Amino acid sequence: MSQQKVDRYKKEKYNRKNQLKKEKRTRLIGRVTGGVIVAAVAGWIGFSAYSRMEANKPVSYTEVNVDALNSYMGTLN
Repeated sequence: MSQQKVDRYKKEKYNRKNQLKKEKRTRLIGRVTGGVIVAAVAGWIGFSAYSRMEANKPVSYTEVNVDALNSYMGTLN
């Protein structure tokens, strides 16, 4: 090996731990970011599906006869 190769090998060996830490940190950040993005997309899809289902639900109305209440309130005055 030439002296340049030996020097380069020693330099790489000296920085190997720091380089591995940096690579692990980069991978972890990528995984966490990917997980957050996947969770956000899944939440958005779920919310969209829920709001569509709610919009398509039939609306039920309840009629209340308040004539007795109106006549009672009229007698109080």
